[in-house]
Amino acid sequence: MSIVNHAKYVAMLEKAHKERFAYPAINVTMTDTMNAAIEGFAAANSDGIIQVSTGGGAHATGNVKDSVLGAIILAEQAHYIAEKYDINIALHTDHCQTDKIDSFLKPLIAETARRRKAGLPNLYNSHMYDGSAVPLKENMEHAVELLKLCAENEIILEVEAGVVGGEEDGVNTEGVGKEKLYTTPEDMLEVYEALNQIKGAKYMFAATFGNVHGVYKPGNVVLKPTILRDGQDAVMKKYGKAARFFLVFHGGSGSSLEEIHETLKYGVIKMNIDTDTQYAFTRPVVHHMFTNYDKVLKVEGEVGVKKLYDPRAWLKAGRKGMADRVVQACNDLKSAGKSMGR
Repeated sequence: MSIVNHAKYVAMLEKAHKERFAYPAINVTMTDTMNAAIEGFAAANSDGIIQVSTGGGAHATGNVKDSVLGAIILAEQAHYIAEKYDINIALHTDHCQTDKIDSFLKPLIAETARRRKAGLPNLYNSHMYDGSAVPLKENMEHAVELLKLCAENEIILEVEAGVVGGEEDGVNTEGVGKEKLYTTPEDMLEVYEALNQIKGAKYMFAATFGNVHGVYKPGNVVLKPTILRDGQDAVMKKYGKAARFFLVFHGGSGSSLEEIHETLKYGVIKMNIDTDTQYAFTRPVVHHMFTNYDKVLKVEGEVGVKKLYDPRAWLKAGRKGMADRVVQACNDLKSAGKSMGR
């Protein structure tokens, strides 16, 4: 099997939870970023998570702009490529807002259900429903419905309460009130009580503690990782140690290593990485173009140098830059060298 099955994925998360490390979850948008993510995990000897957003799926289909079709295409690629490596890869979809449940999440869950009936492995291992823009009660109503569908198909659901600031994938929350950037212990209790209605279901929780998408200068983003500690303590105090969440860290680009490591103590087992890997891919491409300006362009009647303007040349440079950044993420999150193996 190329992509992990449900039992192996759960075992991955439990290992991270027990040993206090997290898996980088790398957003991909095309063949080259998909390969870069897998190559980076392999170089670090780390298991990992690859994820596709609605925008990433749309990009993968060009002018067709079909998020579901693109998500299927990218997942199919991962199933074929991942089997060539000795690490474990889980597939995840990122940030699906409430208004896209019917047009994105449910069709992908249905595709996995179709595959399972045909004796094929799941298309995706987990999906994220981002209901942070609606009141928590409504958020959880949608989440419970989706968790039922996911549980029936051995899919893990990721949910979010609280708002991640900034802008990502066309969703802008830069004007949100600062109080909404911090999930309260009461919110975390409400999430636990809602989702635990579905017996045997597995889920991850993106609680917010000042997270902001994008990269900002020091001092502009005020993270409060102790919010995760306080919420976990509140849930465990009422429901026991087994109630401890699998937590997800969103909007972590530019965070200090100290802050990242502190979140690992409080139960973070997955950290989304997109902005940093976007830059890591683009930076070597820019270097290639600037240093080979008169070769990638046909300047003053010359013919250029085909091997340098061939897209494979500069895409290869971008892929390596991104793969190197994935290795750094594995080291930062302490997953490097900890692959469970096939």
